Amino acid sequence: MVEIISGEKGKGKTKYLLDKVNADIKNVDGSIVYIDKNTKHMYELDSKIRLINMGDYPIESTDEFLGFLSGVLSQNSDIQEVFLDSFLTVSYINDNDGFSKALSKLNKICDMFEVKFVLSVSKNEKDLPADAKSKIIVSL
Repeated sequence: MVEIISGEKGKGKTKYLLDKVNADIKNVDGSIVYIDKNTKHMYELDSKIRLINMGDYPIESTDEFLGFLSGVLSQNSDIQEVFLDSFLTVSYINDNDGFSKALSKLNKICDMFEVKFVLSVSKNEKDLPADAKSKIIVSL
């Protein structure tokens, strides 16, 4: 399952995402991964949550990012949820076509690994592609 938190930059998506990940860690049996573009929010995460700083890896395209994500999941079969802050930035997506393609791939990964993705997307709901709108859980 893919869930989206949408809204323009500065509207509180990251705070909502952090609150959600810290609440979810209390209700899952497996692991949770939080992927961000830096370590700025490291101390706001519960210590049981694994933070991955994408700045530490030489990823330069959406395909490389999705491959990296699959690799993370293949190394730990206990991962139940993956939170992706600044999703468009860390995944190198710059248009709705790229977003739709990545969303399709994430849905396939969800099915294969039985994992849930929660994405923070810096776009208004009205500016997202049609296939993403049904996945929005919060629009700020």
